[in-house]
Amino acid sequence: MRQSLTAFAAPESASLPLHCVTAEGLGDWLEQQPERVRTWIEAVGFRAGSGAMVSVPDAAGGLAMAVFGLGDARARSRVRMQLGAARAKLPAGTYHLATGFDAHELPEQLLGWLLAGYRFDRFRPGTAGGDMAMLKAPEGIDIRRIEIIAAAECLTRDLINTPASQMGPEELETTVLALAEEFEAQVSVTYGDDLLHENFPLIHAVGRAADRIPRLLDLRWGHEGPRLTLVGKGVCFDTGGLNIKPGASMGLMKKDMGGAATVLGLAMMIMALDWKVRLRVLIPAVENAISGSAMRPGDIVTARNGLTVEINNTDAEGRLVLADALALADEETPDALICMATLTGAARVALGPDVVPFYTDDDPLAEALAGASRAEADPLWRMPFHEPYEAMIEPGIADLDNAPSGGMAGSITAALFLRRFVVRADRFAHFDVYGWQPKDAPGRAKGGVGQGARALLAALPALLDLE
Repeated sequence: MRQSLTAFAAPESASLPLHCVTAEGLGDWLEQQPERVRTWIEAVGFRAGSGAMVSVPDAAGGLAMAVFGLGDARARSRVRMQLGAARAKLPAGTYHLATGFDAHELPEQLLGWLLAGYRFDRFRPGTAGGDMAMLKAPEGIDIRRIEIIAAAECLTRDLINTPASQMGPEELETTVLALAEEFEAQVSVTYGDDLLHENFPLIHAVGRAADRIPRLLDLRWGHEGPRLTLVGKGVCFDTGGLNIKPGASMGLMKKDMGGAATVLGLAMMIMALDWKVRLRVLIPAVENAISGSAMRPGDIVTARNGLTVEINNTDAEGRLVLADALALADEETPDALICMATLTGAARVALGPDVVPFYTDDDPLAEALAGASRAEADPLWRMPFHEPYEAMIEPGIADLDNAPSGGMAGSITAALFLRRFVVRADRFAHFDVYGWQPKDAPGRAKGGVGQGARALLAALPALLDLE
């Protein structure tokens, strides 16, 4: 399923210059150009506005160069991966960057260039729109790393974009097995009623109503170094259970396994880059369906770690399956435990689709993630484990409430719920991702998208003493 993106030309390839020019710098740039170029630019009224493109002909009527507008400072602050927008507008051919970005900006821009070629065309083959422009990679840039990140991002996007009819628990398992085969990892799977026998009662409770058997996927890779465990929510479709969602809220529920898709993308990056870690990936893969065996509002289930949970809303199922997986992960006392999930609409109300809230008690981890978020153009925002809200997740007749009444602080209370299942891990962070790009943007086609993985890839090495 994973796409192979082609974007970079061989160093010896003949190429045309691509100039990326800011609105403020247009005048200075024009002064350095031949008169015929200045005349052409002025004639077509090019002002280097954000996303503007002009092709400059040579004396014979062919293409001499392309000029792409980056806009003014305000416009640039609003657009990431602008080079991806340039690639989408360029005539087919091979180019080299003649004017454009500072060295520290290039990795982000080249990733955008590469991801501009992503298409989810599984059900409409041949709709990619023809050949795209190629670029000679600038010297001094780790192109292999950028290509690894892009390939992993494509895996994440493909998994999220695939309809639930073709991406259920079994297909998610197949993806994990294929990744394990590629990188010589080991996988164990716990199925169906064995979830009860192996003490994963919350995963079983959520998945038991579906025809497709629930399972816990457990991948291990690496034999030395710190323990890094990634846990991803793998709810392959979420009807809401007996607290059924309205139709409008169910339309995007194929993406409710976006946490699993994102941790698989991150795991692929880590393995391809050959980090010296003992990596573990845990994915509870279920469907939250409706049948006579579905869990009911008011049920009380004892979780893996012994805490009792009152099920007050069957549509708050993601934190349930994650709870058992986190408890399992925590038993090994990992050096870092990362949880990623499309968990709450409250996170979207607070921060919208583009900014991912994350929760951690670890200040060095939070600071590293904040810096990596800016450097990698992967927007994150730290939210608090606000202790006074702990009472909101305690229903009185059980240890925990999976869906506190009142409708306030939904993302925080969900994070507090998950934290109850992590007591040993040295570092813990939970990410409440959206996993969806609502409309086309440079390097990010409308549809499934990875969030937080690139920031984690940049932040974790120093924290795990891998550098």
